[in-house]
Parts: sequence; C-alpha cells; structure tokens
Amino acid sequence: MTDMLKFVDVNREMPEKRDAEERTDDFHEIYRDYAIQKAAEQSSRCSQCGVPFCQSHCPLHNNIPDWLKATAEGRLEEAYEISQATNTFPEICGRICPQDRLCEGNCVIEKSGHGTVTIGAIEKYITDNAWQEGWVKPAKPRVERPESIGIIGAGPGGMSAADALRRKGFKVTIYDRYDRAGGLLTYGIPGFKLEKDVVMRRVQQQEESGIEFRLNCDIGKDISFADLRAQHDALLIATGVYKTRDIGGPGSGLPGVVQALDYLTASNRKSFGDDVADFEAGVLNAEGKDVVVIGGGDTAMDCVRTAMRQGATNVTCLYRRDRVNMPGSMREVANAEEEGIIFNWLSAPKAFEGGDNGVTGVRAVKMRLGNPGPDGRRAPEEIDGSDETIKADLVIKALGFSPEDLPKLWDQPGLEVTSWGTVKADFRTKQTAMPGVFAAGDIVRGASLVVWAIRDGREAADSIAAYIDGEMVDAPKDAAFTVAAE
Repeated sequence: MTDMLKFVDVNREMPEKRDAEERTDDFHEIYRDYAIQKAAEQSSRCSQCGVPFCQSHCPLHNNIPDWLKATAEGRLEEAYEISQATNTFPEICGRICPQDRLCEGNCVIEKSGHGTVTIGAIEKYITDNAWQEGWVKPAKPRVERPESIGIIGAGPGGMSAADALRRKGFKVTIYDRYDRAGGLLTYGIPGFKLEKDVVMRRVQQQEESGIEFRLNCDIGKDISFADLRAQHDALLIATGVYKTRDIGGPGSGLPGVVQALDYLTASNRKSFGDDVADFEAGVLNAEGKDVVVIGGGDTAMDCVRTAMRQGATNVTCLYRRDRVNMPGSMREVANAEEEGIIFNWLSAPKAFEGGDNGVTGVRAVKMRLGNPGPDGRRAPEEIDGSDETIKADLVIKALGFSPEDLPKLWDQPGLEVTSWGTVKADFRTKQTAMPGVFAAGDIVRGASLVVWAIRDGREAADSIAAYIDGEMVDAPKDAAFTVAAE
C-alpha cells in the first residue's frame, strides 16, 4: 500500500505546459498528460485530512481524497468509479474548473505552505485513462420505464440531467437550437482549454445509452412549449443564458465591434471544419489586427487567447477594476500573460472611434476604486482627464450573459421569472410554478460555472424522478422561489 502524506518530501508539480510560443500556433490544449508514475506521485501528496476542505468546496462534493488515494495506489479503475459517481463529466471539470478558487484553493496543505495537490490535473488523467481503457460505458438501466422526459438545452446542465434520468430508466429527449450538442462546452470554450473531441465523445456516449438529441430545434419556432408539455411526462428547462450584455457609447455600432459569443462560436466552428462566412470575410477573424477585448471574466480570457492564436498583431484586455478584483481565473490570466496579452487594468471604454470602414480605436479612461457598492465590491470611478486612445481594428465585448425572455419567446406568460430574468425555481427541488416543469443551471442561478450546472442537472433529475413517482407534490402557488447562491 502506498504511503500518503508525501507533501513534505514531494513538491507540487503540474503536467508540463507547452511553451507559449509553441502553443499559440494552434488550438490544442496547453497541458501535456501525466504519466501514471507522476499521477500516483502527485496523488500521494494528499494529507487525507479528516475534514477535506477540497471536497466541501467542490459544488459536486466529489470524494477527492478517496480517488487520490486510489490513484496513488495504482487502483485507477476504482479511482475513476469514485470520481464519476458524483460527477457526470469529470474529464471536463478537470480541464476547465477554476480549481484555484474551488478544491485546490481550499487544500489544507496549500494553507500550510506546501503547495496544493494538483487535483484538476489528476481528475483529468483518471478519466482520460478510463476512456482509453474502455471503462467508460453508456448508461444501461436495469429496468426501462414508460415515462418520457423532455429537456430543453444540450449544455452541461441538460446533459447531466439526461444522464442521471436515463440511468433511472426514463426515456429522455434533449432539444437544442444548435446543430451540435454541448452548449458552451462546444461553441463557447476554446479548444486550447477543452478540445472538442472530449465533448463529442460524451455526446456519443449519451446517444449510445438511448438519449435522443433533437438538434436545430428552436423552441417557440420549430415546436411549441405547449406541445412539448403534451408529449412528455415532465420537462426540464436547462437553456443556459445566451443573451450577451452590451455596452453603449459613441461608435458602439461600428463595423469591427463584435460580441464575444459570436467571435468564439465562429472560431470553434472553424475547428470543426465548418464554413463560417464572417470568419472568412475577416469580420470575426483577428488575423493581422490590433485587438481590444473589453471585460475581466473567463470569457474575456478565452477571447484574448483565441485572438493571439488567430495571428493578431497585438491583443489588449481592458478591465475597469484591478487584477485582484478580476472575476476570471488567475490561472487563465497568467496563461494569457505568458502568451503576450497586454492588460490595461483600471481602464474602461468611453467611445469607439472609426467610420464606415470600421473601428480604428477605443477611447478609454483610467479608473480608480471607490467605496464598496451594494454588492460589496469597490465601485470603479473615472479619473478626469485620463483619456487615451488604444488602436484597434477589432473590438470584442466580453461583458457576460443574461437570460433571454423565455416567457415571451415561448408564449408562456405563466412561466415566472425573477427581476433578473432568470426562471423562478425552488432551489431545493428545481420545480417551477408550472406543474411538471423544472428548471436548472444558469437559467436559474445566472451565468455561472459548468460544475454548478452539472450539480443542478443531477439534482433536477432526482426531483423529476420523485415527481413522476408521486413522491413530490407540485409547488404551491405561494411557494418561495429562490436562486441558489454560489
């Protein structure tokens, strides 16, 4: 049996990262794979603490210490079984979760100054190895049930719910407006963080388990919400949030000022080999351009790093707060800096300069952080007379996402929403006020992390099963609906 607690003698070591100059020439993932010896060695650094903060700070409460111990002892199939017991997509979370803010950021040995266990990299290794060994199997329920569940949205929330429901024996159909399943995993996150074959093999696994995907299906246009309710015994709304937040100001409508999701979708479609007219025309292509990205979240980091790989001349990120208050992953910021991205902290756009031929620059103003606002964060304030113009042929707005107006789009005034436009659903059961209709993921909690969508989807599946079995009554009209806090 392998000894644990080796964090005193063995240093933290991530998988080798490809050189910045090499990796910006392609869209492949930037980290190489562990060898089994290295994965076992790094796993053996776990302190096996009595109260595992890594587990309690994981939204899925993954049993991290147990699968680290199994990996350290070479019991890799068992490690995979433990990992997938609580996580529908462990190899995806291992790649894109902000471990620095979640499990690894709360590792006990990190707090003691020894460097956290490389939880995310080991999680990725365990499941990639499981795929290679053939241990990842389609769901085959012991008993087939007659009830049918419809899921609107083929993103991580919808797919995790579908997997859980199929394992319970239900017939499951997922409806999605796009031509490929996966949601933002497919079209939002770049390949250098999550290569697309990783997502597509999960889609294929779900198809092989009997889950039906109806793609290119826009609810409210191709089929009505009312018809879906009539066809299925229960519905789950897991659309995510796709309405992009915008910023106005003079010149905001100039050619060359684009939205982040349009830009990232075009790039990801090219990785699939699709014909993308706006990319070929240069509208959504950064090659040879001075690029400015506005925003400070992970989407902004995806945009700046994508632009560099497309051959941009210069890439600048404008963020109105400082580095400490940036909402994105610090790991992604560090990767971007290595790849040559320029960060203008405490800087915000005031206007976009240019003409009929397109944008030529962003007029920005320097900011300082004032008193905390209602959300507790120090509010940015303009510094008079600090304007500067930053040259730009392409400006990408990466300001986050908001919910679409689903009651209007689906002609369902009875579908209640919050003041933020998110669907009202009980945070425990995921029930809406409409009988047999549930909601989960970003469409309930707002734009959030993939790991939270996975958790919400799994919990929604349990509630739907209880509803079908008559173990849950419909939410009363005066039920308190709240958004789960992250």
